[in-house]
Amino acid sequence: MDKKEGQKVAAQNKKAYHDYFVLEEMEAGIELFGTEVKSIRQGRINLKDAWCSIQGGEIFVNGMHISPYEHGNVFNRNPLRVRKLLMHKREINRLYGITKQQGLTLVPLCVYFINGRAKVSVGLCKGKKTYDKREAIAQKDAQRNIERAIKIR
Repeated sequence: MDKKEGQKVAAQNKKAYHDYFVLEEMEAGIELFGTEVKSIRQGRINLKDAWCSIQGGEIFVNGMHISPYEHGNVFNRNPLRVRKLLMHKREINRLYGITKQQGLTLVPLCVYFINGRAKVSVGLCKGKKTYDKREAIAQKDAQRNIERAIKIR
């Protein structure tokens, strides 16, 4: 992901890159309440088990855990509530068609702030098989060994 001007990453979904092949990434806004934004700014967000669903022409993120803000008292919301993502209608319809036709999954990959606004990077993903995961781990190990060998010399 490119570092844009004024961008601050709040959370990344590293498990998604392990479990899926990311075919395409799209940026979406997210509908949040004030205490949720403050909690995200503190980095108290977990995307590990999150996924996106499309219902009634709208896209929602499920399973994203935003811990309650400490000083929020009665204004805190349910940490696992379903949150609406903000995208153009044609983008949502295109994603809906692709996911239904090709059996792909929508997964939130990253939550970040651009100029004070919270954004979510949504990935169009295809699931990895076990042998794909092992192959990816072997490639990372080989790359690490090469870098160590170069560094020693």
